[in-house]
Amino acid sequence: MPKTQYRRRCRQVSLDAMSTLSRPVYLLLVLLFCLAWSSSFPFAKIAVSLEPPLLFLGMRFLAAAILLLGFALATGWTRQSVPWRLLMLLGVINQGCYVGLSWLGLGGVSAGFATIIASLNPIMVATLAAPLLGERLHWRKLVGLGLGLAGAIYIVRHGVLSGHEQPFGVIMQFISLSALIIGTLAYKKFAPHVRLPVAVGFQQLGAGLVLGAAGLIFEQPSHMQFVPMFYLALFWQIFIVSIGAFMLWFFLLSRGTATSASALHFLMPPLGLVMSFAILHEPIQPYDLLGIIPIALGIYLATRPDPTPRTLLAELPATD
Repeated sequence: MPKTQYRRRCRQVSLDAMSTLSRPVYLLLVLLFCLAWSSSFPFAKIAVSLEPPLLFLGMRFLAAAILLLGFALATGWTRQSVPWRLLMLLGVINQGCYVGLSWLGLGGVSAGFATIIASLNPIMVATLAAPLLGERLHWRKLVGLGLGLAGAIYIVRHGVLSGHEQPFGVIMQFISLSALIIGTLAYKKFAPHVRLPVAVGFQQLGAGLVLGAAGLIFEQPSHMQFVPMFYLALFWQIFIVSIGAFMLWFFLLSRGTATSASALHFLMPPLGLVMSFAILHEPIQPYDLLGIIPIALGIYLATRPDPTPRTLLAELPATD
């Protein structure tokens, strides 16, 4: 089948599927994504306290890649031409650089702080998507993203001013955020029309090979501790985050504008704080909870121009 006809067929199938996607189902997917993504930071904090981070991430991404690509191979989804080099490069940026750099800095910051830094992604994506991707940036989105950013800054203020977060960890989180911004825009601009398990699987493979090789060079495999918490953290990071969260993220990203899809990150600060408290017993201050108010309002304003899930999802061609 010619490539153009295949893309049209994929788009038609996706639009037909979207017509059956009700708003409650859409909101459930958003909630599941936010929960899975936010949970990655507390479990990452557990992992880096026990294991060399690059080696652990290499194992995580390679295991997820084997599972996803094995499933894609068994279902015949790899029979079409797959630009695996492009997908692996996107994976190095989207997963390797973003997650790898973030984990390297987790030893000096709290899991809640790392979650909040990652949630700053939408304001930069919204700003850059207009000139780079030709997306419209309505004033409501600007106001909404500004409110969300203000809420995130309000929440993180105490940690920065009090000196509880170490400078190296803070710098690594911001460099990691830059990789996430570049990866989000690059995926929107260059991602090919392939099934999601293929797209995510090859990205995980690229990230796993790079991080695994870096871990073998700069870390000591003998420092790995195969204790019960290691297996719990590895299981969670593979199935809930690498497969579950990333599949949901690219599903939402491929069907909406970069601004709309990234605006979901504003749910991360409150969820990250709550999960960090529940899992790691990191304290939550009253002003942390107050910061949720502008964040929630920012989410409403940033997504208001898209009145229904179908309107949001139909804006760009699907990649499954």
